[in-house]
Amino acid sequence: MDRTGSVQPSVNSSYRPPSYDDQSLTEDEEGDDTSTLLPKASSAPLAVRYSPEDSYNLVYLIFFLMGIGSLLPWNFFITAKHYWVYKLSNRSDHSGRSDLSDYFESYLSIASTVPSVVCLILNYFLVNKLSPKVRILSSLAVMLILFVLTTVLVKVDVSEHRMEFFGGTLACVAVISGASNVFCGSVFGISGYFPMRISQALISGQAMGGTLTALASIVTLSVAPDVTTNALAYFLIADFFILLCIICYLLLPKFAYSRHYMLPSSCVSAGTLSEDHGAAAGVPPLQRIIKKAGMLGACVFYVFLVTVSVFPAVSSGIQSVNMDSGSPLTTTYFVPLTSFLLYNAADFCGRQATAWVQIPGPTSRVLPALVLCRTVLVPLFMFCNYQPRDHLHTVLFSSDVYPVIFNCLLGLSNGYLGTLPMIYGPKVVPREQAEATGVVMSFFLTLGLAAGSAFSVLIVHSI
Repeated sequence: MDRTGSVQPSVNSSYRPPSYDDQSLTEDEEGDDTSTLLPKASSAPLAVRYSPEDSYNLVYLIFFLMGIGSLLPWNFFITAKHYWVYKLSNRSDHSGRSDLSDYFESYLSIASTVPSVVCLILNYFLVNKLSPKVRILSSLAVMLILFVLTTVLVKVDVSEHRMEFFGGTLACVAVISGASNVFCGSVFGISGYFPMRISQALISGQAMGGTLTALASIVTLSVAPDVTTNALAYFLIADFFILLCIICYLLLPKFAYSRHYMLPSSCVSAGTLSEDHGAAAGVPPLQRIIKKAGMLGACVFYVFLVTVSVFPAVSSGIQSVNMDSGSPLTTTYFVPLTSFLLYNAADFCGRQATAWVQIPGPTSRVLPALVLCRTVLVPLFMFCNYQPRDHLHTVLFSSDVYPVIFNCLLGLSNGYLGTLPMIYGPKVVPREQAEATGVVMSFFLTLGLAAGSAFSVLIVHSI
């Protein structure tokens, strides 16, 4: 083992020569120069430079499916708005409004944000104390149990126990949100041991989860069955994908490709490959991680702050200027199509593009500059036909073409500029810190979501 903590190849080890794609882009420790993030040359004989192939891209597909499963259940949970209004309404026939139903989304946001941040911090401290397998499977088990309970309650009449149902639902939201973030942070952490294409697969899968949710919402509107049937279908699909995530993770060790990358990570987690056994078994060195990946984390934070500031709080409030025409495309389907489907599809395309194009690089100043340029999207959305308008009465973009263009730009830039620093992060640190860095990057992402949610409230009230 050299001074950076990387493992030197032995005759009996499966070793792959360093490359930009699959090795940590660690800095030169003597000069401590983060501008020279280049893969180190290897003196290993060619005979031992071997790495198995990802046959039929099965490992890539597994991480893609786990990406879908990590966010799809939550997306379905928050998309079932009509179901929550139905359950929390005042009258026994569920036709009346109530404070619980009117402000449920606000309560939902609060109940999900705080546990998310807390659990990601807890996950960081548990990186070297609990194996990824324990953290991932336990978090998925908790999510599955609570979603099955939520599914069962769909057909249960709670009209006489609305407050109990409301409190129980928020408690479930808090636990599910926390468990989901432990799962996402842990899976992204172990993806840091793989080539960058695997991290990209996970992040693209998360975007596909949003796209599938938007499509399901549009299909539901067109078919228009009763509210409980819609919710039951949503939650059953969520149950299926959580179960699929468990199966996918259990299948990973069956493939030589994943064993090649995951076996060294398990040794590092156990402290067997570290010069400082005590440090490896304790809390990862946060200061060193922030020093090397702090700028990338700041980029992730700001990307999602800008995005959540306008999506969906502002974008879903933009109405068609041709609503009086009575066409379903300008009334019923306008927001689902222009806001949710277009954004999620563009976001998926942006994330998928990082599989082929990885420019600018992790140390380039162009990356943070491009991230800052996205700030202009906030006023662009504010001056579209958002309704109602109480303070900012001027509408500069009075055509339905503008929200289409702006949502596409928002999604593409979010997908591309949000994914690049996420996949770079675990690669700019020594290999034994890759998983902890993945958790830290997930923390920056969640912090951006929380800050963006708070900022979106100010933007909506200013309009």
